[in-house]
Amino acid sequence: MGLLRKKLLNGDRKIGVWGTGYIGFSTMANYAANGVSCLGTDVAQSTVDTINQGRVPILNLEYWLGFPVEPLVRSGMMRATTSWKELLSEEVVVHMIAIPTEKDDKPWDDALIDVTKKISTIADQSRKEAPLVIIESTLTPNRTNEVVIPLLKAKGLKIGEDICVGVAPRRDWFISPEKNLKNLPRIVGGTTPATTEMMMDVLGIVCDRLVPAPDHRHAEIVKSIENAYRHVEITLANQLSLAFPDIDMVEVLKLVGTKWNIGVFHPSLGTGGYCIPLSSKYLLSGAKRSDALTILRATIETDEQMPRLVAEHLARRGAKRVGILGLAYKSDLKVHTLSPTLKIVPRLKEKGVEVKVHDPYYSEQEIEQIVGTETFIFPEGLREFDAVVIVAGHRAYRTVPGSMILKNLGKCKLIVDNIEEAWRRVDFSALGIEYHVAGDRGWLGS
Repeated sequence: MGLLRKKLLNGDRKIGVWGTGYIGFSTMANYAANGVSCLGTDVAQSTVDTINQGRVPILNLEYWLGFPVEPLVRSGMMRATTSWKELLSEEVVVHMIAIPTEKDDKPWDDALIDVTKKISTIADQSRKEAPLVIIESTLTPNRTNEVVIPLLKAKGLKIGEDICVGVAPRRDWFISPEKNLKNLPRIVGGTTPATTEMMMDVLGIVCDRLVPAPDHRHAEIVKSIENAYRHVEITLANQLSLAFPDIDMVEVLKLVGTKWNIGVFHPSLGTGGYCIPLSSKYLLSGAKRSDALTILRATIETDEQMPRLVAEHLARRGAKRVGILGLAYKSDLKVHTLSPTLKIVPRLKEKGVEVKVHDPYYSEQEIEQIVGTETFIFPEGLREFDAVVIVAGHRAYRTVPGSMILKNLGKCKLIVDNIEEAWRRVDFSALGIEYHVAGDRGWLGS
């Protein structure tokens, strides 16, 4: 056990967390639960207040965490503030950067630049210890070298001496408690071998499976590449379903996935969230020779057209009133970043189709603000629609009795379900309703 780790566990030093979203808050909670005092900063006063009241600021995250946070706040092990200068206290020797690196569907560096500049002001202090900066956010390749390090050097800080910098991107899957910070393999890379060793020691407090990279540049690019692999494979599944409309590609891909070295990938209405749909853009933006990444360009093009194809199919089928279940991109998360719903809604409106959106995690006002539509009551409100699209298979949709669903689908003629297969168990044949899971035979027509 290194000296820094001992100081953290003894309560002599603290961890500062920049950004308290999914990544930052879970970092704070996990370290606090392991006896390390944490101070987080966020620009949103409401988020800070929620944390300091001992509540989780993100819906359903406590399910993934697996432990209550209120005792950790009450004991003083974790606290949040909007005053970022508090994190520059000499007590705070580890800085976890967990800020957004995308905006408007594209890689975005502004928050990274802002936080790095703030951390760099430690150069104005007289410190006995060199702080350790660990970047947890997904970065465009080379951003550590091109953005972070130059900003620190501009303040006269010597990397590896006055301040230590490394990258350790997160891989958590926030709807599966078993895929968490403790047991998932985590890539770790510092700007120097000594920094990597220090990072391994600190991260080892909460992470059981750490994998050292040759340096920070190798660690930095891993997250984008692994998500780009998934992006390409999911998009290939979509292309196959479009190329062979008379084949149930869902079943074919399950059969393909029985081969030992191939995963099972599902066609969908389009990818969403912070990771997969942006990964290819991160790589294209940071590549020295982006013209070589032709597969990624084609992947982005196909992926972005999927919601449009779904909307056009509904209009072709004569749908006049469409109900969309799920503003979120994924089940039981309140995250609508790059959700297919964001593209399906405006396309349907262009076609003269009336559309409403329901999501149990969003208020009526939030839905109106985000997509400009009214909401409806589920399941009773389904009665007004002649077509239904299930974008996110929330538990609220999956756990309703089949009889209740059928009772409220008197006008419906077509249901398109994303990869969740939320209503596969329901027999719609008696009502003459076509039920399609994305990728099955004829899901977007013949």
